[in-house]
Amino acid sequence: MDTLEKILEQIKKYNRIIIHRHQRPDPDAIGSQVGLAKILQASFPHKQIKVVGKQIDGLSWLGNMDEIEGDFFDDALVIVIDTANSPRIDDRRFENGAFLIKIDHHPNDDPFGDLMWVKEEASSSSELVFDFYNRFKDQLTLTADTARDLYAGIVGDTGRFMYAATSAHTHSVVAGLMETGFDMVAVNQTLDEIPESVAHLSSYVYDNLQIKANGAAHIVLSKEALDKFDLKDAGTAGIVSLPGHITTVKCWAIFVEQDDHSYRVRLRSKGPVINELAKKHDGGGHPLASGAKAANIEEVNQIVSELDQLV
Repeated sequence: MDTLEKILEQIKKYNRIIIHRHQRPDPDAIGSQVGLAKILQASFPHKQIKVVGKQIDGLSWLGNMDEIEGDFFDDALVIVIDTANSPRIDDRRFENGAFLIKIDHHPNDDPFGDLMWVKEEASSSSELVFDFYNRFKDQLTLTADTARDLYAGIVGDTGRFMYAATSAHTHSVVAGLMETGFDMVAVNQTLDEIPESVAHLSSYVYDNLQIKANGAAHIVLSKEALDKFDLKDAGTAGIVSLPGHITTVKCWAIFVEQDDHSYRVRLRSKGPVINELAKKHDGGGHPLASGAKAANIEEVNQIVSELDQLV
């Protein structure tokens, strides 16, 4: 019995299934979480399938989170998807279930759970969810609504198919999803749209981005700047890719000041591997897309220096 067969065996065994994902979710985190839940609910209507974590208004079009009591975890199967490190799991009750499964496509630096399916070469966790469905499509159900969620996750994590993890298999998965007839154009338009506040912030980013001679770029978004544009941390997701549009930029860091005056760090690259740098600063992720933390402006400057040296 291989890993996928073991996962299906556990799904069939439990009547209560709770699906978690990482904090500060992106379209792939929500798309894979909700998409898997919808597949399981459509396939096993007698089971209670719940998705948990903080409700993110900007991604509520993909699905809403459930509120459940603590005793729901008793004798329940817990699946954590799209989360490399256990400290990043949203809703800390994930350890309270009877059995824990990890499904992910990030480097497996923090193995956790009773059963793991980690495939680093996959473009996204949404791609993995489709692969799981496709392996057992004689037993599982994929609706157009579910396909929409998984497609959004793939588009989000591949940067609209621009990133190196996009493979021929990724495109075959997308073709399989499109066969359900969901409105692909509507999804693309929704993912492409930004509010006026983010448009103004985009202009600010280009005006204030600092680019070193080697091609390392960075910008610090202070709380004062975010307040000016009436944005919170979550609202900055729409500008993460902007520095990469500049020809001379090879890798970049976006520092977002938090309420405690520490900084959330988003790291991106066109080539130099950055996830080892992220690990040095309480973070991690993919070789070309990672996240980290900086305790203060001194650590911000240290990361900028290390990024420059990396290039």
